[in-house]
Amino acid sequence: MLYVKDLHKSYEVGKNKYPVLKGADFHVAQGEFVAVMGPSGSGKTTLLNCISCYIPFDKGSITVGGVKLAGQDEKTLAKIRNTKLGFVFQDFMLLDGLTIRENILVPRIVQGEVGRDAEQLADKLASIFGIKHILNKYPVEISGGEKQRAAVARSLINNPLIILADEPTGNLDSKSSRTVIESFGNARAEMNATIFMVTHDSFAASFCDRVILLKDGTIYRQIEKKGDRSEFQDKLLDVIKEMSTR
Repeated sequence: MLYVKDLHKSYEVGKNKYPVLKGADFHVAQGEFVAVMGPSGSGKTTLLNCISCYIPFDKGSITVGGVKLAGQDEKTLAKIRNTKLGFVFQDFMLLDGLTIRENILVPRIVQGEVGRDAEQLADKLASIFGIKHILNKYPVEISGGEKQRAAVARSLINNPLIILADEPTGNLDSKSSRTVIESFGNARAEMNATIFMVTHDSFAASFCDRVILLKDGTIYRQIEKKGDRSEFQDKLLDVIKEMSTR
């Protein structure tokens, strides 16, 4: 599904060049829920932006659904963003002047493809994520957790190959965070969704199948969940502590 190989990315400031990603290698399989964790400056956001087609990378390759991103023109990249990728942001990015139903349908509205099938899928997604009762409300009328679940529903309306989530629980309390993370699990169970999530939150990451730990632009370690969620979180915290001392 997603293959990242020998990925390098640097930023230039004046005459100085600052390497951020230094040869990242990993893959995400169809239907897998994977998190990326690491300290500030480790390259998490840059990695996500490269996969999202928002910034070019210097060296290496990114392949999504069999399509290599390097060398594609902007029109093709825009089409990949609109049809192959689903996005969930920390700040929800809902449009205040639209109802929740309309917000979920925005990607289809952009493509001019709001037919009966899209409306039926919006209803199905709302049912999966427990937000059917707020479809006719506006963002200002609902809670943060409900906004984020609406954003998750929106990310799936185009049946994307992969959902890219950037700190999706960063603005939520613990109860809402759990509900949102569970909604990703529901998306995988009901729609075989593939999810790639950047997070600082070990609790959120503990719901994943696997966690990739980044340090100084390279992959420090990958940890697979074996056993229950609580044990996995404890292991994550141990490895994060170990990573901070090296």
